[in-house]
Amino acid sequence: MAKVVLKNISKSFDKKEILKNINLEIKDGEFIVLVGASGCGKSTLLRMIAGLERQDKGSIIIENTVVDNVHPKDRDIAMVFQSYALYPHLNVKDNIGLGLKVRRVAKCEIEKRTKIACEILKLEDKLEARPKELSGGQRQRVALARAIVREPKVFLMDEPLSNLDAKLRSEMRSVIKKLHKRLKTTFIYVTHDQTEALTMGDRIVVLNDGNIEQIDTAKNIYQNPANTFVAQFMGTNPMNIIEANISDGFLTFGNVSFSTKMLKYELDDYNNKSVLLGIRGENIIAKDNPNYYLGMIKFTAKVNFEENLGSFKNIYFNIGDKEFCANVGSDTQIEDTIDFSINPNNIYLFDAETKKPIAKIEAN
Repeated sequence: MAKVVLKNISKSFDKKEILKNINLEIKDGEFIVLVGASGCGKSTLLRMIAGLERQDKGSIIIENTVVDNVHPKDRDIAMVFQSYALYPHLNVKDNIGLGLKVRRVAKCEIEKRTKIACEILKLEDKLEARPKELSGGQRQRVALARAIVREPKVFLMDEPLSNLDAKLRSEMRSVIKKLHKRLKTTFIYVTHDQTEALTMGDRIVVLNDGNIEQIDTAKNIYQNPANTFVAQFMGTNPMNIIEANISDGFLTFGNVSFSTKMLKYELDDYNNKSVLLGIRGENIIAKDNPNYYLGMIKFTAKVNFEENLGSFKNIYFNIGDKEFCANVGSDTQIEDTIDFSINPNNIYLFDAETKKPIAKIEAN
């Protein structure tokens, strides 16, 4: 196990700055997830930790040792890629042990480590199979086993589940979490999938355009986003965000208006100004839900279309010129117009210029 520290890391390609002064401390034995859209710099950052890319500025420290000039093979890390990178002419057993064989580890030790890894990942009955005989999930298990036998200080995983179907992704998320719990080794995991990030990481690092937007637990990132980017990026559905105006003690967005006294925000500096109002889809309550009557902010909207997702539905409608999404029960009858309510405690307010949360009133 090892702590990993990134200090003032910057990287450019063809004069385009990919990473901008990144500072991050990953705890010994932590499972940390780097998440962001394509091109945000997350895979580049992972490759620099592995030594496959060289940063332009800054330092990378693994277990109190600066590794900037250390060759990848000497950094004591193991990397699992999006592509399984298995040798098609070798069976599962030989694919798993090849790295150890190259390092001239004793044959008996290779056998021992391979056996343990296969037991952990339920591959005991596939040892003689070739990669073409395996499913995608089984191939990814072989790639994980190959990393395990290295017994590295740090595991690096670059979108390892992106080639799998939804069912296998769900299964492999569980496998990897159990693997981390058993090995207690530092895991650094890259994904663009918010579900993977929210369900797997001890902490999540949200990257955007080469910058870290927020580092926190899944719960805090979802409930207390650092800005509107995080609010809209993290979650199965983006947070609904709309421009709102505050005037004479009332907040208005679209055709909805209510007293600011309902909100636990410090709004003295925002009178006659615009703010950004956010509300998650699960907090917009349709009238057929018993909680509808607890919502103090009520409005009616015309439904544009719906998505039936089995256990719930997404309903899309407009408030003003902004399209909103609400998550409702699967039994909700979709009519031309629907009555909704919102509990004011579930409303987020952001500064229109900084895109950061407006301060809340501290409880007495």
